[in-house]
Amino acid sequence: MIRLTSAVLTLALAALLPTAQALAQAKPAVQPVRIGMIGPFTGPSSDFGTPMLRGVQLAVEEINAVGGYLGRPLELVIRDDEGKPDVGLARSKELMGEGVIATIGFCNTGVALKSIEVFQDAKSPLIVPCSTGSPITSKYPAPESYIFRTSARDAIQAPFVVDDLVKRGWTRVAIFADSTGYGEAGLKDVEKALAAKGLKAVHVARFGLGVKDLTEELKAARQAGANVVFSYTVGPENATIALGRRTLQWDVPQVGAWPLSFPFFINGAKQAADDALMAQTFIAEPSNERRAAFLSAYARKYKEPMGVPMAAAQAYDTAYLLTYALFSIRNGQFSGPAVKAALENIPRVYYGIVATYEKPFSIDDKDAVTQNMLVMGKVKAGRVTFAYPEDARRNLFVQRKK
Repeated sequence: MIRLTSAVLTLALAALLPTAQALAQAKPAVQPVRIGMIGPFTGPSSDFGTPMLRGVQLAVEEINAVGGYLGRPLELVIRDDEGKPDVGLARSKELMGEGVIATIGFCNTGVALKSIEVFQDAKSPLIVPCSTGSPITSKYPAPESYIFRTSARDAIQAPFVVDDLVKRGWTRVAIFADSTGYGEAGLKDVEKALAAKGLKAVHVARFGLGVKDLTEELKAARQAGANVVFSYTVGPENATIALGRRTLQWDVPQVGAWPLSFPFFINGAKQAADDALMAQTFIAEPSNERRAAFLSAYARKYKEPMGVPMAAAQAYDTAYLLTYALFSIRNGQFSGPAVKAALENIPRVYYGIVATYEKPFSIDDKDAVTQNMLVMGKVKAGRVTFAYPEDARRNLFVQRKK
């Protein structure tokens, strides 16, 4: 199965490389195509920064194995933002001096929002495969924006989860959101999604990163009559909420966006994490040949669990989408505007891991993921699986943008 899939990838890229061999023979020494890579590769947020990096590295390795860009290898220029906004800003400025033709990166919304002006001012495309804060792709008018994204923004995750809550009859919602840019943007998206259903949160709790005890806030939410907790934080605070509910013997469900699939939550909360529900674009089950091959290749290369499969899969697809875009630039002149235009007009369909990407971006739309691509995930015995059997069946067919 893996051999077949590798062959398919090879043939697809080879079709885009009609002159690669000739160019390689004519020019023994070729200049690599430099691509920036930035994210939290150390520190607490490396929980999903590392699988993001590994997903891109795996894709680049495969692409280079079949000729790279017209015989030129892709080369990653990697910078660690440590999950800190000021560090991310400094590293982003460094990348602009490294001759990168585009950059893939950012996991933390607050870090991304501090840095995106650097890429926009430099007219250097940035593709965000992890960070989901809605403002990232709405800060600049779409036609002028150099900021693209392949993760599911919170503006679609929040209503997706709220729709599920209403269907289940959980309409008395307590929102627990951290005080970061991610938590702030997520809170607004959840409140907007609830308002669209004629609902309002019965309790809203705000807290800083690193909080170890939310007992009083949980008691207040229970007193307000909440029958579900919607949490919006990326770190171990999700586990703090789950463990606090268990200590209080308050048996209500915990739901949220994709961080409820992170090891910080699942390993930190242990049995208290069971049955938590969250929005997902990718669940690490070999539901079709593409996904089976990706999971096998990742396991073979890194010899350890992905940690956050969505981060790895979305980043892997991002590297391929950027490469497909570059092939429409036949002269190797990678100015920022040229790469931006190429991303907005990717000519070929990319059959990816998360989705089938047919025109994922346009001059008016910089988000590749739409709500129909989401499924509800559920924590069960220390791993994330499908919340609904019908989603598992639907997942046999990779979704396209709507």
